[in-house]
Amino acid sequence: MARINLNHIRHAYSAKAAAAGDYALKEVNHAWEDGGAYALLGPSGCGKTTLLNIISGLLHPYEGRIEFDGRDVTDLPTEQRNIAQVFQFPVIYDTMTVYDNLAFPLRNRGVAETEVKTRVEHILDMIDLAPMARRKAQGLTADQKQKISLGRGLVRNDVSAILFDEPLTVIDPHMKWVLRSQLKRLHRQSGFTMVYVTHDQTEALTFADKVVVMHDGQIVQIGSPADLFERPMHTFVGYFIGSPGMNVMPARLEGASALVGGQAIQLSGRPRAGEATSLELGIRPEFVKLDTAGMPIQVSKVEDIGRQKIVRALFEGHPLAIVVSEDEAIPADPRVTFDPSAIGIYANSWRTEMEA
Repeated sequence: MARINLNHIRHAYSAKAAAAGDYALKEVNHAWEDGGAYALLGPSGCGKTTLLNIISGLLHPYEGRIEFDGRDVTDLPTEQRNIAQVFQFPVIYDTMTVYDNLAFPLRNRGVAETEVKTRVEHILDMIDLAPMARRKAQGLTADQKQKISLGRGLVRNDVSAILFDEPLTVIDPHMKWVLRSQLKRLHRQSGFTMVYVTHDQTEALTFADKVVVMHDGQIVQIGSPADLFERPMHTFVGYFIGSPGMNVMPARLEGASALVGGQAIQLSGRPRAGEATSLELGIRPEFVKLDTAGMPIQVSKVEDIGRQKIVRALFEGHPLAIVVSEDEAIPADPRVTFDPSAIGIYANSWRTEMEA
């Protein structure tokens, strides 16, 4: 297990990188705690797999240093970092039994066979494959093979971290939920530092204690699932986390109020916006109240999603989503109010602080 320090890491796939736009990874300067469960979350092309491969040693960073427990490993190859990595598709030996697949990394390091037996049997129980220990891996299902890959990462007790690169890609939706739950349990039992790459917010939020949201080659927020939902620090986080995502509308400031079109919306304080060239108001659909009092909207459609409905509307010409309960009636003359404590003001896409 290891505390991972990323010191001003930047990466470009061209030796001639000069401007910020030339970098696939613009700058990462964070410390991840020993034994933590982290998810790297973001859309395709945001830099998350690049960062994971720099941690594992498959890529050497263009700039910056990486440390495990204070030891500089930037120039060390993967095999000297004691990293276990699980990829999108199962990497196993089909001609070996389940038991031998798990035993292989231990035997390869000269571990005594008695210790191999103890460790492998323990992992077989953890991943629920003990009844299949003597079966050849060739005939197993995709999710069972991926469990073997997960088990191979867990069977060693000397790893600094276990890295997962979208490991549930080939798994059917129901089994994804099962494996996510098992992986969370395995983390609690093992205490390994785990870093999990995904573009799926459900996977990230259910697995990780801390979610690292990436956008356009940089980290825009690290926080608990509750932090990301309740206080997104960047408009991208508000948009990407949640279903539907946060409402974002252009705004002007007037004291402790935000003006959207011709409507004045009360804030919880006075924003410190500085000399921002772009100001936006952000509020989650869950904190917009539909009523017969308040500011007028034009409802365009209502989506029934089971226990809730999503009301799609226009507010001063801007799209607005509102989440209401399934039995809530839509008024004939619909109006809305916003919870001031749930409003964020974003200056150049970054959340501003409020003065009381």
